[in-house]
Amino acid sequence: MSNHLFSPIQVGSLSLANRIIMGSMHTGLDHSEDPFGRLAAFYKERAEGGVALIVTGGVSPNEQGLISPGSMKLTNVEQLPSYKIITDTVHQAGSKIILQILHAGRYAKQTDLVAPSAIRSPINKFEPKEMSEQDILNTIADFVNCASLAQQAGFDGIELLGSEGYLLNEFTALRTNHRTDRWGGSLENRARFALEIIRAIRQKLGTEFYIQYRMSVLELVEGGWNIEDAQQFAKLLESAGVDLINTGIGWHESSIPTIAMQVPRAAFSWATEKIKQLVDIPVAAANRINTADVANKIIQQGEADMVYLSRPFLADPNFVIKAQQQRTDEINTCIACNQSCLDHLFNFKTVSCLVNPRACHETLLPKLPPAASAQNIAVIGAGAAGLSFAIEAKKNGHHITLYEANTEIGGQLLHAVKVPGKEEFNELLRYFRVMLKKYNINTQLNTKVSLEQLKHGQYDTIVLAAGVVPRLLDIQGIDSPNVFSYEDAFRSPEKIGQTVLIIGAGGIGYDMAEFLTHQDDNMQPIDSFNKSWGIDPTGLQAGALDPSVNRMLKSKRDVTLLQRKAGKFGRSLGKTTGWIHQAELQKCGVTLLGELNYLKIDEAGLHIEKDGIAQVLAADSIIICAGQESRDELTESLKNITNNVYTIGGAKEVRELDAAQAIRDGIELAYTLNT
Repeated sequence: MSNHLFSPIQVGSLSLANRIIMGSMHTGLDHSEDPFGRLAAFYKERAEGGVALIVTGGVSPNEQGLISPGSMKLTNVEQLPSYKIITDTVHQAGSKIILQILHAGRYAKQTDLVAPSAIRSPINKFEPKEMSEQDILNTIADFVNCASLAQQAGFDGIELLGSEGYLLNEFTALRTNHRTDRWGGSLENRARFALEIIRAIRQKLGTEFYIQYRMSVLELVEGGWNIEDAQQFAKLLESAGVDLINTGIGWHESSIPTIAMQVPRAAFSWATEKIKQLVDIPVAAANRINTADVANKIIQQGEADMVYLSRPFLADPNFVIKAQQQRTDEINTCIACNQSCLDHLFNFKTVSCLVNPRACHETLLPKLPPAASAQNIAVIGAGAAGLSFAIEAKKNGHHITLYEANTEIGGQLLHAVKVPGKEEFNELLRYFRVMLKKYNINTQLNTKVSLEQLKHGQYDTIVLAAGVVPRLLDIQGIDSPNVFSYEDAFRSPEKIGQTVLIIGAGGIGYDMAEFLTHQDDNMQPIDSFNKSWGIDPTGLQAGALDPSVNRMLKSKRDVTLLQRKAGKFGRSLGKTTGWIHQAELQKCGVTLLGELNYLKIDEAGLHIEKDGIAQVLAADSIIICAGQESRDELTESLKNITNNVYTIGGAKEVRELDAAQAIRDGIELAYTLNT
């Protein structure tokens, strides 16, 4: 890799060793029993991993700006010792760190919320109070106070969060700012609030104090500004004294995905380039930059001066040093699944990472020395649970033999990678393969291990990670030749006909529907994404939305998704990504049919009862996606070989396919054996 990513850069008063910024993330650790200690440990590992600059999660400058009650704020000197735990730790580890100041505005999940105008957000039940002139002046003073306290706490600067629909963004947007005074109306007036904050901080803390601003470039909401407005605002930021512009994409209430795995890599760097063209200060690109190659290319092509990576540092704290040492194949890549990060956050859990369960749990799962006494361990099953355990246990010094009945590793992940939009799971499979080789783990593929082999192996411990099999349904005619399990359908899609019924509307049912309805449009991924979601690739239309685009892409197959129960479809889908799956199926014309009973299957099709009326649904193919059953047929027999038998992943507990829990099971068991 050329050295564009690792060339030093001077940004304001900061001399940075490389072009990688660890972006701000809400971790949920502010609600933990030791928020500052756990945050310090979290940032420390990333600093030791070589990142040049770290941005904290959002910290409010006052009570009204809190995202939710109990979230982090910095408002008085009594709080400084707590924040110094973070800054001292990061500086000792060799990195710089800045405080992100976030005022939630109308996104605040509390009753005492404020906004430029009293307009409720569609994603918040609380209605904000319109800020008075004095409220605005007081809030500017609160921002200045917070920045001053950040400096006293040892932070190397601040980031002002002016994108994604938070308070600063609400002032700049006509969509949320209906004021008629000097804080509303023209772009100059709408920009006044942010610019006054920057100028006041500069006046208080001097020209050497580092300020970066995360501005909204593409808003992706109706009534949002266009790229020319964004460029004009960027020039105003530069003249006000900002040291770096970080380019935010979309609002939280936008109906277009911006960070999920369905979004192509570097999908929005073209918009960042349009800002960079007009300002002389450095500009950072963000959103869906998850590999060193993609990051390097953005800088090499002149689209940005720096890259702003957040979730990739959940996935691998050593992202930077591995890339710098030409070990990119060893990077545990963020797959943008949202399952353990944003889904956890919106369910009021501590954030973590599907591919790295230690993320945000560094003090609970600390790095361990090699085991005092190495065990000889057999692992049965090379799916997500077995692989994660085998690799972690081998790193901890144990001797591992990994048995897999199939000809390749991956288990259920081998199905996931076939689903359109889920190709990023290939990165996880790649990482597992590299780690098996790196740690020289004895992997026996195409081997359905026998009890005799296990006895002969003289194993101290046996770990059963044999996973799951599709659950069979007790329906007359289920053995008909046109009925397939989801595994059969994924393996042999050419056998699936044109009229398809999918029984089961959980995650696997949705995946199957997307798999069967997807059509390649022969466009480049970013062009295809823009067309599919109605994004104006020039950015010139309001909100960068193109209402003229026909987003419907009727599938060549006629697919119906069925569920027995009543109520809303997709309730088991991810909290932050389920709506994307729903929208994709709607665009492809998939029919949803619920609240019914399955009677039988025959040559006429699937006989059902709905609303007390029997009817027949004709079908060329019927695919069963009605859950899974454990593939645990060995546990009792294994106890005759050793008392140390552990079951993890789907073999332990049958759930909707859950790679996050499977990997967590494997990691936690490996830790248990060493403690």
